[in-house]
Amino acid sequence: MHTIVIASQKGGSGKTTLSGHLAVEACRAGVGPVSLIDTDPQGSLAHWWNARAAEEPHFVKAGGFDLKETLAELERAGFRIAVIDTPPAITQSISQVVAHADLVIVPTRPSPHDLRAVGVTVDIAERHGKPLIFVVNAATARARITGESAVALSQHGTVAPVIVHHRVDFAASMVDGRTVGEIVPDSASAREIAGLWTYIQDKLSKIVRDTNLIPNLRPAEFAISPLMAASEDEDLAAEEPRAPAPVASNQPAELPRANSPTTFKAPDRRLHVFGRRQTGL
Repeated sequence: MHTIVIASQKGGSGKTTLSGHLAVEACRAGVGPVSLIDTDPQGSLAHWWNARAAEEPHFVKAGGFDLKETLAELERAGFRIAVIDTPPAITQSISQVVAHADLVIVPTRPSPHDLRAVGVTVDIAERHGKPLIFVVNAATARARITGESAVALSQHGTVAPVIVHHRVDFAASMVDGRTVGEIVPDSASAREIAGLWTYIQDKLSKIVRDTNLIPNLRPAEFAISPLMAASEDEDLAAEEPRAPAPVASNQPAELPRANSPTTFKAPDRRLHVFGRRQTGL
C-alpha cells in the first residue's frame, strides 16, 4: 500500500478539501481500493464522508500514535492507496504522520503568510527523508502573486504544474459528501483536480517504482505552466508552446533564473525563506 500525506502547518490551506478530492480521483482513476484517513481532531473530513452516499473511498479515523497499526490493517485488507489528512499547527502530530508517507503533498495559498509557514512542514519532510510536492491552492485567476508564489516555492522543492484556483463550485462541492468532479465534471475546477491527481499518480509511481500506478492518460510532459493563472473557462489540458531544443555543447547548460518577489530575496534563499532559521554560519 502506498501512502500520500496532505500536510501543512498553516490552517486554512485547504488540506481537508484537497484530501477528499484526491482520494475520490484516485478511485475514479481505478487505482483503488483507496482509504481516506482523518488524523485531524476537528473531524471535518469525517463530517464530509458521513454525508457521502458513495461507499468509496473507505474512511478511517485515526490518531498519530495508532496510525502505524491502522496502516498495517488496511494493507492486510488489500488497500492500495491511503490518503491522509493532517491537523494544522500540531508539529509533533504532523511529524508522526509524515514518517509513514511515501509522498507528502503541501497545499499552499499564494500569500506571504502562507509561504512563510511552509518552512516547518518542509523541515519535517526533510527530517524523515520524504519526497514532497507543493500545490498552489485557492489561487486567484490572473493574479501576479500566484506566479510569484510558484517561483518562490520552486526554489525549495517540486511544484505541481496544476494550480487549483479559488472557485465557488470547488468549495461548495464538499457540502453533501461529493467532489466537484462528481457534481460538475466538465468544469474548470474538475479538470484541475483530475490533472493534479494524474500528476501525483505519475510521481508516486516513480517514487515507489510501481508500474501498475502509471496513468493511462498522461498529458504530454504536464505542459500546464504553474506560473500562468488559468481563467474560469480556460481548458487546462491544452499544451503550452514547447521551448526550443538545447544546442549541443561541451559545457552544461545554464538554467534561466526566475526573478522571485522582493520578499524572498536573500544571498541564500534556502536559509532565509519560509521563516526557516539560519544555521551553521
